[in-house]
Amino acid sequence: MLITTTNNVEGKQITDYYGMVTGEAIIGANIFKDFFAAITDVVGGRSGAYERALKDAKDIAMKEMQERAQAMGANAVIAVDLDYETVGKDSGMLMVSASGTAVRLA
Repeated sequence: MLITTTNNVEGKQITDYYGMVTGEAIIGANIFKDFFAAITDVVGGRSGAYERALKDAKDIAMKEMQERAQAMGANAVIAVDLDYETVGKDSGMLMVSASGTAVRLA
């Protein structure tokens, strides 16, 4: 399945619009505190463990969005947007959401 941030696909015609699809992943921010407490892989101010956790959450959200689009009959998702938000009591959790428009390309 093609997933793109653009509103169209060069050389392809959109034959059907199925509507908006989303995917979400929520991870506890406390894991980040744990990462920082025991970090051994910080290089140049970056945390590999922190970045992997964010990437995993993004991958989950994208996969969920893709599965929802496939269930609608789509073969592509266009205009994809990723958002990162803190949620919950004391902003103790991080939510990654992916949204886009499910379409069928010719």
